[in-house]
Amino acid sequence: MQTQKIYDIVFDMETNDPDDYITLLLLLGHPQVNLKAVTLMPGSQYQVGLVARTLELFDQKIPIGAYNLSHEKTCVSGWHEKVYGKIKPSNEADEGWKVLLEQCDENTTLVTGAALKNLGRVLDEPSFLLGRLVAQGGFAGEGVVPTEKQLDKFKGRYTCPTFNLNGDVPSAFKALESAQIAKRFFVSKNVCHGVVYDEAIHQEVATVKDKSLSLQLIYRGMDFYLIKNKEGKKLHDPLAACCALNPEIATWAEVELYREKGEWGTKLKANTQTWIITDYNHAEFIRTFRQYAEVSPKRFAI
Repeated sequence: MQTQKIYDIVFDMETNDPDDYITLLLLLGHPQVNLKAVTLMPGSQYQVGLVARTLELFDQKIPIGAYNLSHEKTCVSGWHEKVYGKIKPSNEADEGWKVLLEQCDENTTLVTGAALKNLGRVLDEPSFLLGRLVAQGGFAGEGVVPTEKQLDKFKGRYTCPTFNLNGDVPSAFKALESAQIAKRFFVSKNVCHGVVYDEAIHQEVATVKDKSLSLQLIYRGMDFYLIKNKEGKKLHDPLAACCALNPEIATWAEVELYREKGEWGTKLKANTQTWIITDYNHAEFIRTFRQYAEVSPKRFAI
């Protein structure tokens, strides 16, 4: 059996949407992941409490970073407490940029599903280095994605609004232009809007959930979600995380990202060290998503 590559990962996340938390659970239990730290946007005490509780379940003692620990809103969707129980706020977090500075290096991958404020701030530090940025966001359309591969809602479009990059435009351009980041990969809505956690994926997870604490918790959360959302949940951030662990899931195009009238687009361009997804292999995604570590999992107690 071929030995799987282990990736050093830092996850930069928000918590307004279930798919971010699913990604955290996925990374915590995946056999290819050494999760070094978690940073949060905007970084409320409720978000820190949620992540701290989750790390404790997995017996993980890794740094938590927050962009703004004094943020007045919880920034945590009601789904989290309905499924997993009440969250105890916590202020046990360092500044997000400091965590990135301490934990990232030329061998680390930063997976981000949030506005790039933490990354933008740490790029002001000359000593900061990052091997790979794998970001959920951006848009590839006409001229980059073949017509037959374009989702119907995006057919013929060159640009589209994209939440994470628009969350801090100066930081997005700083990340795109920085020589401190060796390679950049963007998992954009032209593909991830077609990747949905539906009943079919739920049943795939069901077949192995009892072998993995991560998959137990994902299954529980999505079992609740699917009761009222029969159409399923778009897996924006989980797709990005899986592409970080298995780049062969995706078809990539080397591009230059640009912004026009508040929307983002891409142009094919060589030697940018920036790639964007144009298609994906569903079977490879499922295989990567449902992998589990060969350990005896404990049952969740929340």
